[in-house]
Amino acid sequence: MANYDLRKLQLRLLDILTDIDRVCREHGLRYYLMYGTMLGAVRHQGFIPWDDDIDIGMPRDDYERLIEHACEWLPDHLQMVCAENDALYPVAFAKIQDCRTTLIERPHYYYLGGIYCDVMPIDGIPQGWLRRRLHILHYRFWFRTLYLVHRDPYRHGHGPSSWLPLLVRKCTTLQRVQRHIRSVLTRYRLSDCDAICLYNDHTHAIIPKEVFGQPTEVVFEGRRFFGPQQADSYLRFCFGPTYMQLPPEEKRHVHNFYYLDFEKPFKEKESVSK
Repeated sequence: MANYDLRKLQLRLLDILTDIDRVCREHGLRYYLMYGTMLGAVRHQGFIPWDDDIDIGMPRDDYERLIEHACEWLPDHLQMVCAENDALYPVAFAKIQDCRTTLIERPHYYYLGGIYCDVMPIDGIPQGWLRRRLHILHYRFWFRTLYLVHRDPYRHGHGPSSWLPLLVRKCTTLQRVQRHIRSVLTRYRLSDCDAICLYNDHTHAIIPKEVFGQPTEVVFEGRRFFGPQQADSYLRFCFGPTYMQLPPEEKRHVHNFYYLDFEKPFKEKESVSK
């Protein structure tokens, strides 16, 4: 169980998503609800009851246009953070965060920010089984390196478990790894490909591009947002044919964030920590 008010967090996330939706509609940007957020829309018409995050995906061109104009388009209390605008950012995709709040996911993977929605770029993937496999392995290598170069090397003590992250830090930098990840992901333009690869932790799903199609409205918490055009096909690719069935309680994942404050701006916490 979460050690914070889960419903309060969900409603704050819903407000962030509502602002993102408004900006995307105003400026003609495409986006899709993804992963558990899209599953919640179809199965629960809102949040999965135990879910505590929101995921959206944007085709690369729209994603980069939002990064470019986020400061002028988003409300003052929201900030889009990513490797393109923060040299210390440790994630392979962007987040839009509420600057009036403070959230730290894990003490060993420290990045100070606010309550956020994940915003992931949607990129193409090459034709052919072997080329796709190599492409995914290439991404996985840099994804794992990104984690090792940022995380606390002494998470499990000062013994052998610290040697690999310390070695990685000697061989490369966070900024260099982020450049490699961007290079891999942008190698194949979405407009030239017939499929998309969605990377999620240690799994991936290769999905025909037409499954996403035109962003199609779906009801989520009584509000209308956009999801993939072929919602059933998308959810089958991501979660299998039984996606409408509830998982057993032991498989209902909650982040259980290390630190969460709904009222304290993270910049205030940052100034205190300094």
